[in-house]
Amino acid sequence: MKKLGIVRFPGTNCDRDTWKAGEAGGFVPEWLFHAHHFHWKGYEAIVIPGGFSYGDYLRAGALAARSPVMEDVRGAAKAGVPVLGICNGFQILCESGLLPGALVKNENLRFIDDWVELKLINKSDAWASHYNSGDKIKLPIAHGMGRYYLEEDQIKKLFDTDLVWWTYTKNPNGALHDIAGIKNESGNVAALMPHPERAMREWMGGSDGSWFFKGPEKNL
Repeated sequence: MKKLGIVRFPGTNCDRDTWKAGEAGGFVPEWLFHAHHFHWKGYEAIVIPGGFSYGDYLRAGALAARSPVMEDVRGAAKAGVPVLGICNGFQILCESGLLPGALVKNENLRFIDDWVELKLINKSDAWASHYNSGDKIKLPIAHGMGRYYLEEDQIKKLFDTDLVWWTYTKNPNGALHDIAGIKNESGNVAALMPHPERAMREWMGGSDGSWFFKGPEKNL
């Protein structure tokens, strides 16, 4: 049984979509609530879904990053458990220090709801491992604070060490160097701003997102 932990905060609104996507990928989903603790040994993978945790007060993801559940997400990440952050989940992982950089207001200062094309820069063995570097896919975005930011010397390091996961082929929000998703040095923690859980079937507008929930290669 592949158990998938889905983290829930006040304001999370993509949790049910992520639950269904996990089930479609062969996982048995289970909620991980913001105020609770859990033991990482019980989970094959963990997803922090999108939404507006704590109403995006202070900064998007800042309050969620300080919730009790994130102590155990950090422990799981350190132990090598695959962790995926989607949209607000990306913001939370950055605010938690599990990924470098920050997500700031879109360049046009407006909320963007659209479909985008992504290019895989460096393959992840933990998430969407079906795709290979150079592949292009289409996923939807829905964010007001999705512009990836990091000091230029640190961005160069991300590219030099193959930690840039996805880039936009046509930048929608002003993200530096078109970055749409990144990974950590161990490769088990990854995040992206687009929503794969909203692209599971062709009737949804595309099915490229389905491969994100197939689970790590070693667990298939």
